[in-house]
Amino acid sequence: MSVRSSRTVAEPPTLPRTWTPVLTRVVLLGLALVSVVFFSGMAALGPDIWQLHDRVGIAGCGLLFALVLVVLARPSATADRAGLRVVNFIHSRRLEWAEILGVNLRQGDPWVILDLADGCTLAVIAIQPGSGRRQAIRAARELRACVDAYGTAQR
Repeated sequence: MSVRSSRTVAEPPTLPRTWTPVLTRVVLLGLALVSVVFFSGMAALGPDIWQLHDRVGIAGCGLLFALVLVVLARPSATADRAGLRVVNFIHSRRLEWAEILGVNLRQGDPWVILDLADGCTLAVIAIQPGSGRRQAIRAARELRACVDAYGTAQR
C-alpha cells in the first residue's frame, strides 16, 4: 500500500510526535542486556586457567556486542511544528517540512522513504512494517498529514 496516494488522515497528530520501532527496540535492548550479562558471567565464572586479559577480553566482547545492538535500536523520528528530525543508525538529520515532498511506504518496503526537495531520498528507519504493519501504515499516514499540513514546498 502506498501512503503517497492515501489521504485518510485529515488532521496531523498532536505535535511533538515521536515514532520509534517499539518491538524492534525492546528486542534489541533486551539482547544487549543478555549479551552483557552472559559475557560478564562467562568472564567471571570461566576456568581457572583464564588469565585477567582473557576475562577482560571476553567481557569487552559482550560490551561491544551490546553497543552494536544499542546502535541498531537507535532509530526514531520526531516531528514538531518546525520540521522532522530523523535519527537512523548512525546519522541524524533535521528537515524542515518544506524540504519533504513525499512520504512513501509501498508493499515490500523495509521502512518509510521520504522524497526530498533536493532530489534525494531519506530512509526513516523508525517507521518499519517489520515492527507491525498496521502501526507502520498509521505512522506513515500521520507523517504524510504533517507534511501536507506544515510543508510549503511546491508539489
